[in-house]
Amino acid sequence: MTKNTGNQDGRPSTLDNFKPLLIDVAVPLGSYYLFKDAFGMSTFAALAWSSVVPAVRTVWGLVKERTTNALAGLILVVNVVSLLLTFVSGDPRLMLAKDSAVSSTIAIGILVSVALGKPMMTAGMKPFLVKGDAAKEAAWERLVSGSAAGSAAFRSKERAFSVVWGLVLFAECVVRAVGAYTIPVDTMVWLGSVIMIVAMAIGFVVSGGLAVGPMEGMLEAEVEAGREQRPPLAVAA
Repeated sequence: MTKNTGNQDGRPSTLDNFKPLLIDVAVPLGSYYLFKDAFGMSTFAALAWSSVVPAVRTVWGLVKERTTNALAGLILVVNVVSLLLTFVSGDPRLMLAKDSAVSSTIAIGILVSVALGKPMMTAGMKPFLVKGDAAKEAAWERLVSGSAAGSAAFRSKERAFSVVWGLVLFAECVVRAVGAYTIPVDTMVWLGSVIMIVAMAIGFVVSGGLAVGPMEGMLEAEVEAGREQRPPLAVAA
């Protein structure tokens, strides 16, 4: 008997679409704050324990599936960088600047993934466009595989989405690093969060207009094209 993990009509559920993000991003980040704030662990211990899931996912992908899990690998790298930076102490400005190292690591990882032809931010964007719809899922696969008429334009927008987020995060890193050494420490403590929020807002607006909106339109067009190409149902005599 086959286990049905989707909806009754065969479509994957919303949980199925978000599962990679939940496992690779939400679990490591959530467990970090749980270990640190709820259990009172040190920053080093919390980072170390929260690295277990992405480490297992990365190794499993390499050994069992012969593939690299980009999201899990990136979170693992970020955690390792953060672990190394926990040894840096004494200078309050340096402690503020180290926060930007996490953003820069993520930004570089995203931009490298685009250069390698596997845009990393696609995993976060796809669920919002597909919405668990089987027809949209099939249309997405045709567009990214190159078998659809609009594949080239679709892949270009897919890359643009990741490039926007890579550049936004890198810019946020630079601004926070400069601020850490030019703005009073007490001000930068709260201003760092404001800079991050502004950067996220810019990322959503720019990537939405430049990539998500056009991709949504192309996806709908491909769904309609797929319907038109279906052979008509035979009518029983």
